[in-house]
Amino acid sequence: MKQFTVRPAPEVSGRIRVPGDKSVSHRAIMLGAIAEGRTEVEGFLAGEDCLATLAAVQAMGVRVERRAVSSVAIEGVGLRGLAEPAKALDMGNSGTAMRLLAGILCGQSFDSVLVGDDSLSRRPMERVAAPLREMGARIASSDGRPPLRIHGGSKLRGISYQMPVASAQVKSAILLAGLYAEGETSVVEPAVTRDHTERMLEAFAQPVKRSGSRVALISVGRLAACQVNVPGDLSSAAFMMLAAALAASGELVIENVGLNPTRTGVLEIFRLMGMDFDVAPAQFDATEPVGTITVRPSRLQGASIPPRLVPLAIDEFPAVFIAAAFAEGVTVISGAAELRHKESDRIKVMAEGLRALGVTVDEAADGAQISGGRLGAGTVDSRGDHRVAMAFAAGAVRAEGPVRVLDTANVATSFPAFEALARSVGMNVDEADAGVR
Repeated sequence: MKQFTVRPAPEVSGRIRVPGDKSVSHRAIMLGAIAEGRTEVEGFLAGEDCLATLAAVQAMGVRVERRAVSSVAIEGVGLRGLAEPAKALDMGNSGTAMRLLAGILCGQSFDSVLVGDDSLSRRPMERVAAPLREMGARIASSDGRPPLRIHGGSKLRGISYQMPVASAQVKSAILLAGLYAEGETSVVEPAVTRDHTERMLEAFAQPVKRSGSRVALISVGRLAACQVNVPGDLSSAAFMMLAAALAASGELVIENVGLNPTRTGVLEIFRLMGMDFDVAPAQFDATEPVGTITVRPSRLQGASIPPRLVPLAIDEFPAVFIAAAFAEGVTVISGAAELRHKESDRIKVMAEGLRALGVTVDEAADGAQISGGRLGAGTVDSRGDHRVAMAFAAGAVRAEGPVRVLDTANVATSFPAFEALARSVGMNVDEADAGVR
């Protein structure tokens, strides 16, 4: 089992780029596979989650050329050109890959099975299976969890789906199934969620209509291959921002970060808590806006996090928990019950870890109240959750002593070479196998 040992660091500084956006990388591979023509993807995240998506489309007959670690060319086979895979498609740790591919696979002529690792196998899938069934798909889960068994040959019809819980993954699965459906497919969101799928569908020449909280499409019957430039992942950048803000000195510049407005809730939260940073937008990319973030040492303050920001920062809340541990006063997080259904129960796991390091945390069903001021030395268990592991690694920059973070192998799912990049800016991070001295 991999683990980090992280020691306090006086300075975090430098000019870096974080790996490509995981959400955009997944979608680029999937849409490139079912488009007509050759899709070029630059900035692809070569992490385990996205590599699982790449392997899945290859298993269905899509030719892929890896010209460099972050450069991929995909020879699309068209909406109905995928071939039946010889065995179950293993999505590893990726809920995004499983839910979005379910939307595409329910429109195919062949049967398929989606499986995952132990963590993914515990995550809820009925939230995506239920609306797909309303569209006419034949899809079965195991008590609401993976594996997903999808029977091909179904005739799909467009639906108008009122989402009970804000989820970009469920919205995306429905819209992708809509590419194979008769009539209009629409989704009404209870709160704004990331819109990477809508942006990318339009880049692939599939019109999408937006009106308030409603997004809809009528399939034009084909996708056209295009160039996709994947920006740096704001979720990954958030952990480096946190480390730079906690350090006693230095200035960290993070270039080419995705600034999609449906993803920048974490920036609003950090600003609300007093983090000292600047954002300089760069030239607007055809698909996603990007920019440069510059972070300086900061004196953080406790805050009540507005629930409206939760879906706009859902993947970055482990970093928010750590920021709260150092903030003066109390931070209140609410309206975030969705955190209990991520790679781990992030409310529970973050609360346990913070308590192990001397922080007072009152856990609630949909969040927590955190009394900040300090972070002690000690050992925390990330429960195999990559974002939990990176959050505690960032927090150790200003801890009172070494912090050991257990079960860190899954960091590679979203942030390959995290330790090397962290060390390059001054963080004292060592990775080892548990039991190896």
